[in-house]
Amino acid sequence: MLSQLIDLSTVEQKALEKLEERHRSVRRGAVLQRENEGSNELYILRKGLMMSYVLLDDGSRQILRFLFPGDMLGVSSAVYREAPETLAALSDCVVCPFDRAALSDLMLEHPRLGAMVLVYSQIERVALTDRLAALGRTSAKARVAALLLDLRNRLRGTDKDLTNVFTLGLTQEEVGDATGLTAVHVNRMLRQLEEEHLIAREGGRVTLLDERALARAANYVNRYEGLDLSWLPKGP
Repeated sequence: MLSQLIDLSTVEQKALEKLEERHRSVRRGAVLQRENEGSNELYILRKGLMMSYVLLDDGSRQILRFLFPGDMLGVSSAVYREAPETLAALSDCVVCPFDRAALSDLMLEHPRLGAMVLVYSQIERVALTDRLAALGRTSAKARVAALLLDLRNRLRGTDKDLTNVFTLGLTQEEVGDATGLTAVHVNRMLRQLEEEHLIAREGGRVTLLDERALARAANYVNRYEGLDLSWLPKGP
């Protein structure tokens, strides 16, 4: 994922490859890290789709982020004794676990890569701020539309050939847990977006028919664009 934003040197590429030496398979539905439990490992998602979530007092689930290949998982847990969120697989996945002490070594030996961990943390923070604002201030249709755009844009990060058609890969309940809606309400909003000719659905695939209108309806901003990385340390 880092290579999508900056040109990595051979030394930096080898440093990242070292973090990915170990592979662990995670079956769909399995929990990789559980909220309020200790963990000394971080992960890089090599394959598949995962999510992070917290459980609320009433037993409901709030999905915080969807995680894609190349994402570094569990970074927030590196600064706490207990994990602040649960990481679970939405499909069959492959992760690369590494001890969190390796993150310290990475920052000392490769300052630019350490700075990029900060960059991604800030992108995630701003995206989460957008989601928080949307939950409190936008319509159900806007929330669902924004999520569809965000999923497509994240998938495009690992598949440059992807255009306006993508596999959703989520149940309506999962979409609801990310947008603060019931599965029934999600279904209603998806049908409304179809009736307005903004999207089409067939066999689990979504087509964005009018991306500009969809973005306007969602008040959506792609937080992986418009970055200023001119301040980054120089590479080796």
